[in-house]
Amino acid sequence: KLRTAMRAEISRLHKRLQTTFVYVTHDQTEAMTMGDRIVVMKDGIIQQNDAPQVLYDYPCNLFVAGFIGSPQMNFLDAVIAKQGDGYVAQVCGTAVALPARMNDAVAPYVGKTVVMGIRPEDVIAADDGQGAENGITSTVEIAELMGAEISLHVDCQGNRMVIRTDPTFKGREGDTAILTFKNEKIHLFDKETEQAIAH
Repeated sequence: KLRTAMRAEISRLHKRLQTTFVYVTHDQTEAMTMGDRIVVMKDGIIQQNDAPQVLYDYPCNLFVAGFIGSPQMNFLDAVIAKQGDGYVAQVCGTAVALPARMNDAVAPYVGKTVVMGIRPEDVIAADDGQGAENGITSTVEIAELMGAEISLHVDCQGNRMVIRTDPTFKGREGDTAILTFKNEKIHLFDKETEQAIAH
Protein backbone atom coordinates (compact mmCIF):
# COMPACT_ATOMS: atom_id res chain seq x y z
CA LYS A 1 0.00 0.00 0.00
CA LEU A 2 2.77 2.39 0.98
CA ARG A 3 4.75 1.67 -2.22
CA THR A 4 1.66 2.31 -4.37
CA ALA A 5 1.02 5.62 -2.58
CA MET A 6 4.71 6.53 -2.94
CA ARG A 7 4.58 5.91 -6.73
CA ALA A 8 1.70 8.36 -7.08
CA GLU A 9 3.38 10.93 -4.83
CA ILE A 10 6.67 10.83 -6.79
CA SER A 11 4.73 11.13 -10.07
CA ARG A 12 2.92 14.23 -8.75
CA LEU A 13 6.22 15.71 -7.60
CA HIS A 14 7.77 15.05 -11.01
CA LYS A 15 4.93 16.88 -12.79
CA ARG A 16 5.08 19.81 -10.38
CA LEU A 17 8.86 20.30 -10.48
CA GLN A 18 9.18 19.75 -14.26
CA THR A 19 12.71 18.42 -13.89
CA THR A 20 14.54 15.19 -14.72
CA PHE A 21 14.24 12.39 -12.16
CA VAL A 22 16.44 9.30 -12.19
CA TYR A 23 14.76 6.48 -10.27
CA VAL A 24 16.43 3.09 -9.77
CA THR A 25 14.22 0.09 -9.06
CA HIS A 26 14.04 -3.68 -9.42
CA ASP A 27 10.23 -3.42 -9.59
CA GLN A 28 9.10 -3.39 -13.22
CA THR A 29 5.64 -2.10 -12.20
CA GLU A 30 7.26 1.02 -10.74
CA ALA A 31 9.35 1.46 -13.86
CA MET A 32 6.38 1.05 -16.21
CA THR A 33 4.02 3.35 -14.29
CA MET A 34 6.47 6.13 -13.40
CA GLY A 35 8.97 6.30 -16.25
CA ASP A 36 8.87 8.35 -19.44
CA ARG A 37 11.89 6.29 -20.50
CA ILE A 38 13.21 3.07 -19.02
CA VAL A 39 16.79 1.85 -19.16
CA VAL A 40 16.83 -1.92 -18.55
CA MET A 41 20.19 -3.11 -17.21
CA LYS A 42 21.65 -6.56 -16.61
CA ASP A 43 25.05 -7.09 -14.96
CA GLY A 44 25.78 -3.38 -15.37
CA ILE A 45 25.16 -3.46 -19.13
CA ILE A 46 22.29 -1.57 -20.79
CA GLN A 47 20.00 -4.01 -22.58
CA GLN A 48 17.41 -1.56 -23.91
CA ASN A 49 16.59 2.13 -23.51
CA ASP A 50 13.06 3.02 -24.61
CA ALA A 51 9.60 4.30 -23.73
CA PRO A 52 7.67 1.89 -21.46
CA GLN A 53 5.18 0.78 -24.13
CA VAL A 54 7.96 0.19 -26.68
CA LEU A 55 9.81 -2.01 -24.17
CA TYR A 56 6.61 -3.96 -23.57
CA ASP A 57 5.69 -4.38 -27.25
CA TYR A 58 9.18 -4.73 -28.77
CA PRO A 59 11.65 -6.22 -26.26
CA CYS A 60 15.11 -6.53 -27.82
CA ASN A 61 16.00 -9.81 -26.10
CA LEU A 62 14.76 -12.57 -23.77
CA PHE A 63 15.90 -10.76 -20.63
CA VAL A 64 13.88 -7.61 -21.37
CA ALA A 65 10.89 -9.68 -22.53
CA GLY A 66 10.89 -11.63 -19.27
CA PHE A 67 11.51 -8.59 -17.06
CA ILE A 68 8.76 -6.30 -18.39
CA GLY A 69 5.21 -7.52 -17.76
CA SER A 70 3.44 -9.24 -14.88
CA PRO A 71 2.81 -12.15 -15.12
CA GLN A 72 5.86 -12.41 -17.33
CA MET A 73 5.86 -13.45 -20.97
CA ASN A 74 5.49 -17.19 -21.66
CA PHE A 75 8.45 -18.78 -23.46
CA LEU A 76 8.14 -21.95 -25.56
CA ASP A 77 10.56 -23.81 -27.83
CA ALA A 78 9.29 -23.73 -31.42
CA VAL A 79 10.60 -25.11 -34.72
CA ILE A 80 10.20 -22.83 -37.75
CA ALA A 81 8.77 -24.41 -40.92
CA LYS A 82 7.74 -23.15 -44.36
CA GLN A 83 4.07 -23.60 -45.18
CA GLY A 84 2.75 -22.36 -48.50
CA ASP A 85 3.70 -18.71 -48.98
CA GLY A 86 4.28 -18.19 -45.28
CA TYR A 87 5.88 -19.69 -42.19
CA VAL A 88 4.66 -21.51 -39.12
CA ALA A 89 6.09 -22.26 -35.70
CA GLN A 90 5.68 -25.88 -34.61
CA VAL A 91 4.91 -25.61 -30.89
CA CYS A 92 3.28 -28.13 -28.53
CA GLY A 93 2.54 -30.38 -31.50
CA THR A 94 0.62 -27.66 -33.36
CA ALA A 95 1.55 -25.44 -36.30
CA VAL A 96 1.02 -21.80 -35.33
CA ALA A 97 0.87 -19.43 -38.34
CA LEU A 98 3.31 -16.53 -38.17
CA PRO A 99 2.38 -13.04 -39.44
CA ALA A 100 3.54 -12.29 -43.00
CA ARG A 101 5.64 -9.34 -41.74
CA MET A 102 7.96 -11.92 -40.07
CA ASN A 103 8.69 -13.80 -43.32
CA ASP A 104 12.08 -12.25 -44.10
CA ALA A 105 13.28 -12.47 -40.49
CA VAL A 106 12.35 -16.15 -39.98
CA ALA A 107 13.41 -17.49 -43.41
CA PRO A 108 16.99 -18.30 -42.23
CA TYR A 109 15.58 -20.23 -39.23
CA VAL A 110 13.62 -22.89 -41.16
CA GLY A 111 14.19 -26.26 -39.47
CA LYS A 112 15.77 -24.59 -36.43
CA THR A 113 14.47 -24.27 -32.87
CA VAL A 114 13.76 -20.75 -31.66
CA VAL A 115 12.12 -19.37 -28.52
CA MET A 116 8.55 -18.18 -29.02
CA GLY A 117 7.29 -15.56 -26.59
CA ILE A 118 3.62 -14.82 -25.97
CA ARG A 119 2.18 -12.63 -23.23
CA PRO A 120 -0.52 -14.04 -20.88
CA GLU A 121 -3.17 -11.67 -22.26
CA ASP A 122 -2.38 -12.70 -25.85
CA VAL A 123 -3.44 -16.34 -25.37
CA ILE A 124 -7.12 -17.21 -25.75
CA ALA A 125 -8.33 -20.15 -23.65
CA ALA A 126 -11.50 -22.05 -24.56
CA ASP A 127 -13.19 -24.74 -22.48
CA ASP A 128 -12.74 -28.23 -23.87
CA GLY A 129 -15.65 -28.89 -26.21
CA GLN A 130 -15.78 -25.31 -27.50
CA GLY A 131 -12.92 -26.49 -29.73
CA ALA A 132 -10.91 -23.63 -31.14
CA GLU A 133 -9.74 -24.58 -34.64
CA ASN A 134 -6.00 -25.36 -34.75
CA GLY A 135 -5.90 -24.86 -30.99
CA ILE A 136 -3.27 -26.26 -28.65
CA THR A 137 -4.53 -28.77 -26.09
CA SER A 138 -3.38 -28.09 -22.54
CA THR A 139 -4.25 -29.19 -19.01
CA VAL A 140 -5.34 -26.70 -16.36
CA GLU A 141 -3.10 -26.94 -13.27
CA ILE A 142 -4.37 -23.94 -11.31
CA ALA A 143 -7.21 -21.46 -11.96
CA GLU A 144 -6.83 -18.32 -9.82
CA LEU A 145 -9.99 -16.21 -9.82
CA MET A 146 -8.90 -12.56 -9.57
CA GLY A 147 -12.37 -11.02 -9.89
CA ALA A 148 -12.14 -9.27 -13.26
CA GLU A 149 -10.06 -12.10 -14.75
CA ILE A 150 -8.76 -15.61 -14.16
CA SER A 151 -5.04 -16.29 -13.99
CA LEU A 152 -4.81 -19.73 -15.57
CA HIS A 153 -1.72 -21.93 -15.08
CA VAL A 154 -1.64 -24.65 -17.73
CA ASP A 155 0.64 -27.47 -18.85
CA CYS A 156 1.12 -27.96 -22.57
CA GLN A 157 3.23 -31.08 -23.25
CA GLY A 158 5.58 -30.21 -20.38
CA ASN A 159 5.56 -26.48 -21.13
CA ARG A 160 4.06 -24.41 -18.34
CA MET A 161 2.19 -21.24 -19.27
CA VAL A 162 0.24 -18.52 -17.46
CA ILE A 163 -2.79 -17.06 -19.22
CA ARG A 164 -5.06 -14.15 -18.39
CA THR A 165 -8.58 -15.14 -19.33
CA ASP A 166 -12.15 -14.01 -18.89
CA PRO A 167 -13.89 -14.95 -15.59
CA THR A 168 -16.52 -16.80 -17.65
CA PHE A 169 -13.93 -19.55 -18.35
CA LYS A 170 -15.32 -22.65 -16.59
CA GLY A 171 -12.28 -24.97 -16.66
CA ARG A 172 -10.76 -25.91 -13.33
CA GLU A 173 -7.83 -28.04 -12.11
CA GLY A 174 -7.40 -31.14 -14.26
CA ASP A 175 -9.69 -29.92 -17.05
CA THR A 176 -8.62 -29.43 -20.67
CA ALA A 177 -8.21 -25.95 -22.14
CA ILE A 178 -7.81 -25.28 -25.86
CA LEU A 179 -5.35 -22.45 -26.47
CA THR A 180 -4.97 -20.17 -29.46
CA PHE A 181 -2.43 -17.38 -29.81
CA LYS A 182 -3.07 -13.86 -31.09
CA ASN A 183 -0.64 -14.31 -33.99
CA GLU A 184 0.11 -10.59 -34.35
CA LYS A 185 1.41 -10.59 -30.76
CA ILE A 186 3.95 -13.43 -31.15
CA HIS A 187 7.62 -12.72 -30.39
CA LEU A 188 10.51 -14.86 -31.64
CA PHE A 189 14.02 -14.99 -30.14
CA ASP A 190 17.24 -16.67 -31.24
CA LYS A 191 17.85 -19.60 -28.89
CA GLU A 192 21.63 -19.05 -28.74
CA THR A 193 22.05 -15.27 -28.75
CA GLU A 194 18.68 -14.61 -27.00
CA GLN A 195 18.22 -11.60 -29.30
CA ALA A 196 14.83 -10.83 -30.83
CA ILE A 197 14.32 -12.22 -34.34
CA ALA A 198 10.89 -10.74 -34.92
CA HIS A 199 7.92 -9.22 -33.06
